[in-house]
Amino acid sequence: MLGRDLSPQGPDREAALEQYRRWASVYDLELALFEPLRIDAIAALALQPGEVVIDVGCGTGLSLSGLRQGIGRKGRVVGIEQSPEMIEHARQRARKQRAAHVRLICSPVEAAAFDEHADAALFHFTHDILRRPEAIANVLRHLKPGALVVASGLKWAPALLGWPVNLLVLPAALHSVTSTEGLAAPWDQLSEHLDSFEVESVYFGGAYLASGVLKAAPRRC
Repeated sequence: MLGRDLSPQGPDREAALEQYRRWASVYDLELALFEPLRIDAIAALALQPGEVVIDVGCGTGLSLSGLRQGIGRKGRVVGIEQSPEMIEHARQRARKQRAAHVRLICSPVEAAAFDEHADAALFHFTHDILRRPEAIANVLRHLKPGALVVASGLKWAPALLGWPVNLLVLPAALHSVTSTEGLAAPWDQLSEHLDSFEVESVYFGGAYLASGVLKAAPRRC
């Protein structure tokens, strides 16, 4: 039934690499319908000049321009993407934008190694990543206390009246995830680490925009 997990196992990294190997050249067109959501997600980060922001699962770099506008010339973007084909498009985009203050890391998010401590993080259309606790933990380790975190992407619309929307969510999801596990609330594992957490349903309930502030680490006795 639509609205339930059709593939209850967790995300499959090898399947994801193969998926994005096939779709890298047309990925930008595939996500064109959701560009307003990307714009809103970047705006929700409320970036300031000079800040550092992590673009988690940066794909082909579609968010780079908007993120760079927020952080200015003295800020820094760290993009993480495991697909070599996708990140090559991101590198080409960064070169065209002459974005010297962008660092792109080709790695699974949970294994990405970098020394920045960022002011904000964006998870845009990163469902598989949000279902990996170790990936979330690695990103949060590289955030400053009080950092703003924004997540956005597809979700199942509510049951009963949501089934027409889910008829559209399903094919879109099959192009961007390897498992629909957790698609009813993709943010639930991330939200455990955040304060002031809010979720807004958009696209008639078939997508979401969520945000929260990283909890301060507990003091040691």
